[in-house]
Amino acid sequence: MGSLQHFLNSPISVPFSPNLNHRRSFFLRACLNLDVHAPDSVKPKTHLKSREVMEMEGKVLVGTYARNPVVISSGKGCKLYDPEGREYLDCTSGIAVNALGHGDPDWVKAVVEQANLLTHVSNVFYSVPQVELAKRLVACSFADRVFFANSGTEANEAAIKFARKYQRFTNPEKQQATEFISFSNSFHGRTMGALALTSKEQYRFPFEPVMPGVNFLEYGDVQAATELIKSGRIAAVFVEPIQGEGGIYSATKEFLQSLRSACDDAGSLLVFDEVQCGLGRTGYLWAHEVYGVVPDIMTLAKPLAGGLPIGAALVSEKVAAAIKYGDHGSTFAGGPLVCNAAITVLDKISKPGFLASVSKKGQYFKELLIHKLGGNSHVREVRGLGLIIGIDLDVSASPLVDACRDSSLLILTAGKGNVVRLVPPLIISEQELERAAEIILECLPALDKTN
Repeated sequence: MGSLQHFLNSPISVPFSPNLNHRRSFFLRACLNLDVHAPDSVKPKTHLKSREVMEMEGKVLVGTYARNPVVISSGKGCKLYDPEGREYLDCTSGIAVNALGHGDPDWVKAVVEQANLLTHVSNVFYSVPQVELAKRLVACSFADRVFFANSGTEANEAAIKFARKYQRFTNPEKQQATEFISFSNSFHGRTMGALALTSKEQYRFPFEPVMPGVNFLEYGDVQAATELIKSGRIAAVFVEPIQGEGGIYSATKEFLQSLRSACDDAGSLLVFDEVQCGLGRTGYLWAHEVYGVVPDIMTLAKPLAGGLPIGAALVSEKVAAAIKYGDHGSTFAGGPLVCNAAITVLDKISKPGFLASVSKKGQYFKELLIHKLGGNSHVREVRGLGLIIGIDLDVSASPLVDACRDSSLLILTAGKGNVVRLVPPLIISEQELERAAEIILECLPALDKTN
C-alpha cells in the first residue's frame, strides 16, 4: 500500500531521458490511416451513409453537441464501426460508460430476457431487479441504502436534496447549514443544482442565476476546506476522488481524510462523486477504497448499467433516516430492464480477478505511454490510476485527438482542452492498449503542425 499511496500523493513526471531521444525519429512518420473494415457479424444494418446522417442531424436536433465527424452504427468488444464498415479502436467507452465493451453476451442476455419479461412499471410498485441491485450495492459498499436515478447529474441532484433535508432533520431548532463546497476542475452535471457545483464558468454563466450557496475551493487545499467547514454553514462537501472531466487529477489521502474529519466535527456530509471514477475504473470497485476514507453519500452512474441510463445515490443509514415518502422520486429510475442489466455489470466488475486485471492493464498502459511519449516536448505528464489515464500537454489536445481518429483510434479531451483522456472499456486487451499507444505516438506530429 505504501507505493500506491506515494503515487497518489506525488505527481508522475514523464521521464525525459536522453536514451528516449531516438524516439524523435518516429515523429517523422505519418499517422496511420488503415482501411480496416467490420467483419460480417457486426456490419451495420442501415442504408444511410455517414454524410447523410450528419446532414440530417443538423436539421432535426438541437445543437448542443460539437460532435466528432464520425457516425457509429455498431460495436463489438472494444471496436466500433461506422455505416461504411470502417473499424475504430474505442478508448472512450462512451465517456467511461461501456465498461464491458460493446455487445457483451451476458449483458445482452440480461437485457433481452428482462425486456421479454417486464420493462417498466414505475416506482408505484415493487420490482425484483431493483431490490436485487440495491441489495448488491449495499453488500459491496459502505452504504446502507440506495436511491436510484437515471444519470449522474440526477444522482447528484438527489445528493443535494438529501444533504439539505439531513441538516433540517438533525438540527430542527437552529439555523440549518444550507451551503455547499465544491472544488476547482470539478464536474458534477448539467442540471441546475449539479451545474451550480461544477467549476467551469462557461458551463454555468449562460444559465445564471444557478443554485446559490456554493463555495469553490482549490482541489487539495486542506486548510481552506477545513476552515470553511468549521464555519457551520456547510451542508455537504462534494468531491471527486479522481477528477475525470477536470483533467484526471487524483486527490491525496491527506486531503480526503481532512475533509472526513472536518465534516465529522461540524456535522456536514461528505459526498464522493464517483460517477466517472467508480465501479472498477481505477482497479478498485470504488475509487475511495484507495484512500481508506468513507463518505456519507456516494453518487454513481456511467458504467453501472453498461450503456443503459441509470444513476444512484448510495447513502448511510443516518442520511436515509432523514428522507421520507415524497421527498424525492423519479418515474423511470430503477426500472426492471435497466436494473437487470446493472446486476450483470456489477456481478462481473466486482470480481477480484476482474479488478486485478484492470489494475494490471492500467499500470502497463501508463508505463507504456510514458516510455513511448516521454521524448516529446509537448508531453508534460502522464497520470491516472487503473484505466482512467490523462496525458497532459502544453498545447491543445484537439489536433492529436483528430489525428488519432483519422487513424482509427477514438480518444477524448479533458481539463482545459489540453489533456488527452483515455477511458477504454475495462475488458480491453494488452494488445489493444499497445495498438492505442502506437497510434498516439504516430500521431504526435499533429501537435506541431497545428499549434
